[in-house]
Amino acid sequence: MRINVTRSSMPTMDEYMNEVRSLWESHWLTNNGEKTIALKAGLENYLCCDHAELFCNGHLALEALLRAMDLHGEVITTPFTFASTTHALVRCGLTPVFADVRPKDCTLDPDAVEALITEKTCAILPVHVYGCLCDTERFEEISRKHGIPVIYDAAHAFGVKRNGVSAAAMGYASMFSFHATKVFHTIEGGCITTGDGELCQRLAVERNFGIASEESTPGVGGNAKMNEFQAAMGLCNLRRIDQDIAARKHACQLYESLLTGCVRFLPPQAGVTSNHAYLPVFFENQAQRDHVYEALKAREIYTRKYFYPLITQFECYQGKSGFDPAATPVAAGLAATVLTLPLYPDLSDEDIQRICAAIREVIA
Repeated sequence: MRINVTRSSMPTMDEYMNEVRSLWESHWLTNNGEKTIALKAGLENYLCCDHAELFCNGHLALEALLRAMDLHGEVITTPFTFASTTHALVRCGLTPVFADVRPKDCTLDPDAVEALITEKTCAILPVHVYGCLCDTERFEEISRKHGIPVIYDAAHAFGVKRNGVSAAAMGYASMFSFHATKVFHTIEGGCITTGDGELCQRLAVERNFGIASEESTPGVGGNAKMNEFQAAMGLCNLRRIDQDIAARKHACQLYESLLTGCVRFLPPQAGVTSNHAYLPVFFENQAQRDHVYEALKAREIYTRKYFYPLITQFECYQGKSGFDPAATPVAAGLAATVLTLPLYPDLSDEDIQRICAAIREVIA
């Protein structure tokens, strides 16, 4: 039987239909309806943040944030991330500058970042990877020292906390993805969290064609509003999020008990309450990783080389200045050896045992 690398969490059909039933009465399907308003309030409460502005997806949320901040120049970021992070910068006319990552958690290295700061640097964009948090305290120090805002790509960090502080309350602002494959999802969707109320007003205008009111359009914006059906799915999934995270934690613990000594796991972070968003494991070299990947696929077990290739190895950036994978050797080494294993709340113990037995057999 096929085992996919991920599987979307969903409420029962009855629960979702009950949630959307009122939409047939109101006919209010988008533009800040009751479901969107309720989800915004629910997320601000769950994520312990001042403001959560909702979007139709995380990528457009990040682009809207960059535009609302009116950034110009260079943004220091990581090559070990999903395509969206860098594409958003480039599409907004910004220049990405790549710093290396830390091998212990795959997140952006603050020391490498500080060494790259110049008068052209307008922001720092670290990424919380696999649910591992960046060194947010160090980045806050760098931000204060140089007067440069830090904004986080927190697509993987929904519900994650360090010493009781939510990832949604870190930095100047954070982007969360609510894609169907994420720990929490609204089918497609995303949000920006921030403590800056004025930024929220600019984001609301940016996501609605630049329109502020019926007779006022102060800027040129796009269309990135979350609709009511997305928000309704979010309301359903928010009720079960703690249950889903607990199930993910159980799966990760079982994987570790069965594969310790066979592959390398990322160590737990001190003080961090993880959401167990992904389960990355690392092999001795790229050849072994690729062999395991293909052998598992032949057994209908689908894993993912996440993130491979590096952003700096994408065809669309070949030959462009600053896109050199050799400049970030730690990130290159991680990308060449990582595999994320199947992980979702209803993944059975029997399937995990099958996956682990296959990995041990292939390596042996």
